[in-house]
Amino acid sequence: MEIIHKIGRRKTAVARIYVSEGSGNITINKKDLNDYFPTATLQYKVKQPFALTSNEENFDVKVNVFGGGITGQAEAIRLAISRAMCEVDAENRLILKPEGLLTRDPRMVERKKFGQKKARKKFQFSKR
Repeated sequence: MEIIHKIGRRKTAVARIYVSEGSGNITINKKDLNDYFPTATLQYKVKQPFALTSNEENFDVKVNVFGGGITGQAEAIRLAISRAMCEVDAENRLILKPEGLLTRDPRMVERKKFGQKKARKKFQFSKR
């Protein structure tokens, strides 16, 4: 099997992943998964596509991720891994699609408007 390259995005985070056959090692920005994402919730999010398709110990993943916060980065990696699992085996699409793992979440931060404090919050109004 050759190396599969996929991209996942979430908010402003962009994750490029390289999937190859291996023993289940996940390296993110040259760090181990447990070092990069210390919380169990984020580790679960990253491993979710492998768990659903029962491929936890079959593939090695190298990840380059930048932008956004740690949750956005974890979800960007999850989307990229889900896309790679679909390329490995078309049957995986039937498992991942109902879970919503193949959907790019389009929600972005709304821009700040001039004459306002934030995107929707206004400056305090003084009647007198």
